[in-house]
Formats: sequence, structure tokens, C-alpha cells
Amino acid sequence: MGVLEVIGSSIVRIGGIKMSTKKMVKIAVVAALYAALTLGLAPISYGEIQFRISEILVLLVIIDPIFAPGLILGCFIANFFSPLGIVDVVFGTTATAISVGLMLKTSKHLFISTLWPVIVNGLIIGIELYYAYSVPLVIGITQVAFGEFVVVSILGYSVFKILISQKKLVSLMKSV
Repeated sequence: MGVLEVIGSSIVRIGGIKMSTKKMVKIAVVAALYAALTLGLAPISYGEIQFRISEILVLLVIIDPIFAPGLILGCFIANFFSPLGIVDVVFGTTATAISVGLMLKTSKHLFISTLWPVIVNGLIIGIELYYAYSVPLVIGITQVAFGEFVVVSILGYSVFKILISQKKLVSLMKSV
């Protein structure tokens, strides 16, 4: 048994996990979108003051938890291009994984779910900036949290409030 094994015409096994090719494609598309948005908007996606527009996509886990691995993978890929390199790969990706996990626990409450990336990224990336750039800790945490709040809690909340009211679209996004 290899790392990637085709079991049938629409089922694959990655490591020990079976999944449909449709699920695998969903994960890959979300990862690619997250990475492309981050890299395409790199000047505002990295650094002391950041408005990472791709973070709006973390709200996809409210619609379907299958999007979580794609978001984490997309963040992992995007952070390879960060000025902080491997440090951001490790800590930025960890922050996204924690945020998404907490969002899944509060998914019935959209606005509360938007606050997890604000809190988690504010703390983890704020500490990262403190050590990497000597940004005063409170300022780093505040700046990152502010950027996340604008992108996820204001912009993302507004977009997803409309999106989740579109029952047919949500159903289409969930269908696998």
C-alpha cells in the first residue's frame, strides 16, 4: 500500500484515509484558491500589517468541514512565499489549523466563528512578528487581529451571510 492508491473509479486512499475523488478535488481547489489569492495579493498578505483577503475562505468550513484540509494546505503553500519563510509555514499554518478547528466547534454561530481567526492569528502571528521583526508584542497582536477582523469578521461575515442564505448554492457546495 503506497501513499496514494486508487481503489476504484472514484475512490482513492491517501495514506490510511479513503476519500472520493470529488472530495480530493474540493480540497485541492480550495488550497489553490487560498494560495493564489494570498500570493496574488502578496503586498497586503504578509508583514506587520496584513489584510490577507484569502482568509475569507476559512468561513467555508461553516458550509462543509471538508474544506478544512484545503484551507490548511493552501495556507501552508502560501506561507512558503512569506518573507519569514519556514517560520511562517510552521506558525502561520498552525494558526490556521487551530482557527479552523475552533470554527468547526462554533459553526452554528457565524459571527462567533469569524472571531477565532482574529484571536488565534492575532496571538500566534503577533508573537511571530515580535520575535522575527522586534515589533512590540501588543502592537503586533493588535495589528494582525485588526487585519483579520476587517477581512474575516466584517467582509467575510457580510459575504457569507448572503452566501448561506442561498440554499441551492450551499447545497451544491456540500454535494460530493
